Amino acid sequence: MIYDASHLDRALLSQSIAMDVLLNRKFGDNVGKASAPMFARGIRCLLHGVIFPVKKMNGLRVIPKSITIHEYARYNSNSAGIRERTLIAVKPDGVQRRLIGQIIQRFEIRGFQLVGLKMLQVSNELLSQHYMSLCKKSFYPSLLHYMTSGPVVAMVWEGNNVVRSSRMLVGNTNPAEAPPGTIRGDFCIHISRNVIHASDSVEMAQKEIALWFQSSELIEWECCDHGNFYQL
Repeated sequence: MIYDASHLDRALLSQSIAMDVLLNRKFGDNVGKASAPMFARGIRCLLHGVIFPVKKMNGLRVIPKSITIHEYARYNSNSAGIRERTLIAVKPDGVQRRLIGQIIQRFEIRGFQLVGLKMLQVSNELLSQHYMSLCKKSFYPSLLHYMTSGPVVAMVWEGNNVVRSSRMLVGNTNPAEAPPGTIRGDFCIHISRNVIHASDSVEMAQKEIALWFQSSELIEWECCDHGNFYQL
């Protein structure tokens, strides 16, 4: 049976339902089977355009038989932007000045969820990819020297509109123009030592996270106070 999308939420609240409820009507009774290309990266859900993983069974690429209410809430929240992610990096001067804890605290107090964290000595190769758009600038050599002068703490934060909100928390690239209350406004004096990096768009965040983190280094977990920040 294929439910009408307008009744999908109500159906999910009452029971776990067959995954074909979530899919476009055109698949009909063959919703569980399709060619490999169609399922190479998963199948797009009719509601909110969510991507669900695909498993192999008896040589065929098939979708899961059912989805629980918990799984629906998780994927539904993702499509609404609640699980948007961004890369935040405490630069060497921030690490040397022991600002890591205070920076983390600001993101936690705001309500964002930490899903990845590591300290590393950044290589020139990684930086050349991260700062590809700046490689021809006159200040690029000094930027490399600065970013390799000590360890960096890289983080991935998750939450609703986290990219935009993080940029507001961090403040203007030039500390002289960053308002008090922002990280740069409170902790920085000169643009050459501005303590922190934050992704400037959702698309850039996705690229930077993939550059700095392996997928195995990112933790999928449910925060116990999730419901205090979001209404699913």
